[in-house]
Amino acid sequence: MARYRGPRVKVCRSLGTILPGLTSQSTLERPYPPGQHGARRRGKSSDYKERLQEKQKLRYHFGVLERQFKRYVSKAARLKGPTGQNLVMLLESRLDNVVWRMGLARTIPAARQLVVHGHVHVGGHRVDRPSFQVNVGDEVSVSTKSAQKPFIQQILEDSATRLRPQYLEFDPSKGLGRMVTRPEISDIPFDVDTQLVVEYYSQQL
Repeated sequence: MARYRGPRVKVCRSLGTILPGLTSQSTLERPYPPGQHGARRRGKSSDYKERLQEKQKLRYHFGVLERQFKRYVSKAARLKGPTGQNLVMLLESRLDNVVWRMGLARTIPAARQLVVHGHVHVGGHRVDRPSFQVNVGDEVSVSTKSAQKPFIQQILEDSATRLRPQYLEFDPSKGLGRMVTRPEISDIPFDVDTQLVVEYYSQQL
């Protein structure tokens, strides 16, 4: 399964912000671009650069490769309502992201591993596809067999103190969560301008 495997904090530094889905680090110790001259280099700003950076924030945070991300934007443009809001709804509804937002993993790549290894059920059925779209009303749970494993029990115990977005409910004692409303742009845990993302792809769709 193709995914980004490179240095994560380096990406955050290049984009100027922590991406909580990509890394569990809370702050940037060196808040400037990587490289020998990163602290002194000040690249020229442009409309294209701003749009590209906003797009890259979402793409790296959710762990989506360029071709798949472009398909999400195309699908969002075909749905009713603002394209930016639709894009956020599609990305936040990915199963690996929902597992992470419930507090079952420290990062989205870690949540993806839980899903691929079959530890997660949706509506009582095993789902091992990280890109699976969770709908409002769907129940997401840890499988009964997996819940007996010590490392899963530790994860559930740690998840009790994690903050969760308003569109999710989760009971750590049961390992059971549910999507109660559609995700909104305000639910994204970092600053991003989705309109610039839409503008980046406006000539390509």
